[in-house]
Amino acid sequence: MSSERSNHNEVFDLILASASPRRVDILNQIGVRFSVAPADINESQWSNESSAEFVCRLASQKAKTGYDAQIGSQPVLGADTIVLCNEQIFGKPKDYSDSKRMLSQLSGRAHKVISAVAINNGIESAVLMSETLVIFRAISEQECLNYWSTGEPDGKAGSYAIQGFGSIFVESIEGSYSGVVGLPIAETCRLLRRFEIPIWQSLSV
Repeated sequence: MSSERSNHNEVFDLILASASPRRVDILNQIGVRFSVAPADINESQWSNESSAEFVCRLASQKAKTGYDAQIGSQPVLGADTIVLCNEQIFGKPKDYSDSKRMLSQLSGRAHKVISAVAINNGIESAVLMSETLVIFRAISEQECLNYWSTGEPDGKAGSYAIQGFGSIFVESIEGSYSGVVGLPIAETCRLLRRFEIPIWQSLSV
């Protein structure tokens, strides 16, 4: 198992089963000592599975897959985020046309962002979820094209990043900003406390 430590030292209390730089940034922000080892799973939705069940299952499965794949026995954190509009899940855009389709449907209306975070330590696992309401202003077709040309929508659920250029589309949010970014801090900290994983650790330790 290859891993990349967040702070270039040998001390870590958690494995992050994700390659997302946004999740890396958030764990660094709250002072968690961790190593990165992405978990590769099938992210297809099951039939008759609700959106909440889907995102929670993926987060839990990533944590379990990450735990089973490691050589040691460190607890593993998995997370997943989906964008939901009119009960339709918006995943990562395949190309510009797909990106424009998503942004056009999100334009001038409200949508939900659901993020789930899970921790597995080999003995037990737990998952928590956050749900945030995001309201977009109207987005023109030219803006969709200009935004795509920045490269930011590629690989982002719903074809936008609220912490980047995509922030200009947002009129308001109700809920967890960090959940929209990809890792809800309140829920993550609750799980970290439950599994006795330290926060506020100095990166120079």
